[in-house]
Amino acid sequence: MEGGAYGAGKAGGAFDPHTLVRQPHTILRVVSWVFSIVVFGSIVNEGYLNSNSGGETFCIYNRNPSACSYGVTVGVLAFLTCLLYLALDVYFPQISSVKDRKKAVLSDIGVSAFWAFLWFVGFCFLANQWQVSKPKDNPMNEGTDAARAAITFSFFSIFTWISGVTLAPG
Repeated sequence: MEGGAYGAGKAGGAFDPHTLVRQPHTILRVVSWVFSIVVFGSIVNEGYLNSNSGGETFCIYNRNPSACSYGVTVGVLAFLTCLLYLALDVYFPQISSVKDRKKAVLSDIGVSAFWAFLWFVGFCFLANQWQVSKPKDNPMNEGTDAARAAITFSFFSIFTWISGVTLAPG
């Protein structure tokens, strides 16, 4: 077991990338990062379809632009949050103050819980809008795999972020 509060017994040590990559919370953060790329990438790439009547586009999720916007926004912000906390994981061993380490760990737990909630809302919203989508809006089933991928990876993201709450550093 580590000595000191929030791993403070190891504070001030040299940066070891091998140790960083092997830590469970770092692996989960990278997985969450990849899942966020899949969600926003799927929606941006194939989540908008051209209407039959003209050059305008519409969201594949029940023609609801809020569904696509929510998925893209949450995906991009989760992507950036993962990068921020990966940077914190790199910097964490150099934090010597127990109070600062405590703040870092508690913010990680709070942010992870918040993102788990946002992904749950996103999964429910996208799945509902996909369920009520009309087949006549997309007769050739364009983008359906991407829409399903965004829903699926929104669901998986719930668990990666919940796991981040239990595996916070320290």
